[in-house]
Amino acid sequence: MASLGHVFGNLGKKLFIQTCRSETTFVTPALRLFSTGTYENVKVEKVGEKKNVTLIQLNRPKALNALCDALIKDLNQALDEAEADKDVGAIVLTGSQRAFAAGADIKEMQDVKSFSDVYNTNFSLAWNRVTESGADIAEMRNKDFVEVFSKDFPKFDGIARLKKPILAAVNGIALGGGCELAMMCDIIYAGERAQFGQPEITLGTIPGAGGTQRLTWAIGKSKSMEMILTGNRMTAQEAEKAGLVSKVFPVETLVDETVKTAEKIASFSKTIVSICKECVNASHNMTLNEGLHFEKRLFHATFSTHDRQEGMTAFVEKRAPNFKDC
Repeated sequence: MASLGHVFGNLGKKLFIQTCRSETTFVTPALRLFSTGTYENVKVEKVGEKKNVTLIQLNRPKALNALCDALIKDLNQALDEAEADKDVGAIVLTGSQRAFAAGADIKEMQDVKSFSDVYNTNFSLAWNRVTESGADIAEMRNKDFVEVFSKDFPKFDGIARLKKPILAAVNGIALGGGCELAMMCDIIYAGERAQFGQPEITLGTIPGAGGTQRLTWAIGKSKSMEMILTGNRMTAQEAEKAGLVSKVFPVETLVDETVKTAEKIASFSKTIVSICKECVNASHNMTLNEGLHFEKRLFHATFSTHDRQEGMTAFVEKRAPNFKDC
């Protein structure tokens, strides 16, 4: 879960050692309606014609959205709020035109000294979903990197466990933890100049937030081995061809196109959408026979819902369905 800060030369070194704080932001025209709310490191806005999509923008522009502890806390809280909002049916996660997320903030990692420091604090489990609430920033500042990330970073993996679909709109670089963050989302759309990579090998470590696992699921062993063992990047076009990315759009229209897809998803029954997501995600952890059985049982379960009956009745009556999310 590392970034490739050193490949940017002096600029990269300067950017990747910053701590989280409020920063001046250049917001692209497509994102000018964002509301910062109570967050310093993400911007959040409900968008779409029916305001049924939550748009979250990572907002550490000077650090290319490097994933520091405070940003992680803000993102976890924003995701929790979107998940709890009954009017929201889908979530879009994006960054800036230069960077979706450049990876972890290396300065917060560099002082971890030994294997025992990592192992004894369960850092090896840090990217599994936990249930405790996020740490207070003041409290986090008084603790070392491993302790903080063992408590709050786990919630990132919770993206895959949220019931509402999350679409990543990736412009610019998505490296290390940034690439892993995108892969935790349910659908990835990319701007035509986006680049994906797992450059941890160049920093003397390996991906730690699912890079070796999710990348292999997405694009297969050979391509993922090449990316992880060389640190080479994959362009948006290559990522689409490999199956990592669903679609590629011009940089300027990427977010709008992603929101359109999110709006379409949000127009359907939230209950059924959540069941669909659960079923697809379960396929990675089951044999084919187990998956088919699980799918059949969830299919049967939909027949106890109002929205299944309404959807089929509306189809027969040749009208638009009126889903009630139950």
